[in-house]
Amino acid sequence: MKKWNLVVDVAECTNCNNCFIACKDEYVGNEFPGYSAPQPLHGHKWINILKKERGAYPTVDITYVPTMCNHCDDAPCVKQGNGAVIKRKDGIVIIAPEKAVNRHDIVASCPYGAIWWNEEHKVPQIWSFDAHLLDRGWQQPRCVQTCPTGALKAIQATDEEMGEIAKAEKLEALHPEFDTKPRVLYKNLHLYNRVFVAGEVLAQINGVTECLAEARVALHSSGELLGSAVTDEFGEFRIDGLQPGSGACELTVSHTMYGSRSVSVLIEQESVVLKELILGL
Repeated sequence: MKKWNLVVDVAECTNCNNCFIACKDEYVGNEFPGYSAPQPLHGHKWINILKKERGAYPTVDITYVPTMCNHCDDAPCVKQGNGAVIKRKDGIVIIAPEKAVNRHDIVASCPYGAIWWNEEHKVPQIWSFDAHLLDRGWQQPRCVQTCPTGALKAIQATDEEMGEIAKAEKLEALHPEFDTKPRVLYKNLHLYNRVFVAGEVLAQINGVTECLAEARVALHSSGELLGSAVTDEFGEFRIDGLQPGSGACELTVSHTMYGSRSVSVLIEQESVVLKELILGL
């Protein structure tokens, strides 16, 4: 059976907040019996965008990560709900508003913090994948429809098909340590949960220090290659996707005309931006 999945490409998210606004527009003040009580105007972020800044001047990037209910296949809220939270055959999780009244305990069951407490209606609430719209024939949730960059993609696929898609596109769970089998997966997540080593390579050319293109850069740890790059026309390079806490590493820069040099790099929890690396001295 085909089930709903959401793919979030963090490389494409620009923090426009269209997904957040679409969610608010759909649910604030609107009741959908069997699906959701009205969302409060303030306080709730059923779709919440996280922000991560990496690097230091002059090499800095910012990544935005939309988060929401993961519609897990092994959802703790379903177990805790004991009938008040439903896992549908199409993969969508629904907190039934008429069955979940006064069930504040359901909020704490979610390890992702994706369940919100509605004090007015005394019910726990989540982003329900806009199931009320999909059941009426919509082809995608509103957050996907309103995303201008294609950062969000709703996919209907069998588990086998989704497994192949996840492998081909290198999709990851945001928090694999929770092991809840989420149906929201992320592409290019290394931009958020990994670190990089970057820098600029220069060379002494005819007595003048200039940017050096086509220099080869390699990063090793205990003899193991962690990553490599080639400098661009500005002499800049970046080796990304490194595990935080990799520790002491050796960076080697080489060029066929200007020789090579190595420097020590300590990778802790943040990205590393090196000062100018000069060859040919």
